[in-house]
Amino acid sequence: MNTTATLIAVPAAALAALVASGVYYGALGDVLARARTTEAPARSGGATAVVELVRNVVLAAGAALLLIALGLTGLLPALLLAAGLWLAFPVVLLAGSVFHEGVPAASALLHAGDWLLKLVIVLGVVALAVS
Repeated sequence: MNTTATLIAVPAAALAALVASGVYYGALGDVLARARTTEAPARSGGATAVVELVRNVVLAAGAALLLIALGLTGLLPALLLAAGLWLAFPVVLLAGSVFHEGVPAASALLHAGDWLLKLVIVLGVVALAVS
C-alpha cells in the first residue's frame, strides 16, 4: 500500500465522515431529540466540530491500519470489513446501552445508522485511495 496515499486518505476520509455525519444528524436531529429521555449538554459548534473531527481521524487511521494489516485491497473487502466492524462494535455497544442503561432504542438506532455511515465512508475512501 502507498504510504503517501494513506496519509492523504486518512484526513480525507475523516473529513468526509464528519460532513456525512453532520448531514445525517441535521436531517434526523428532530427524531433524535424526541427519542432522548434526558437533555443533551450544550456544546458550542466549534467544540463539537473539533471533537468529531478528532474522533473521525482516529477512526480513519484505525481503519487504514486494519486494511493494511489484513492485506485487504479494493472496495468490496473494505465494505465487508465495515459491516463486520459495525456489527461487532457499535451495534454491540449500543445494544448494551439500551439493555443495561435504559437508553431509548430509537436513539441507539439513530446512532447505529451514523456509525454504519461513518464506517462505510471511511473504509471506502481509504480502500479506494490506497488500492
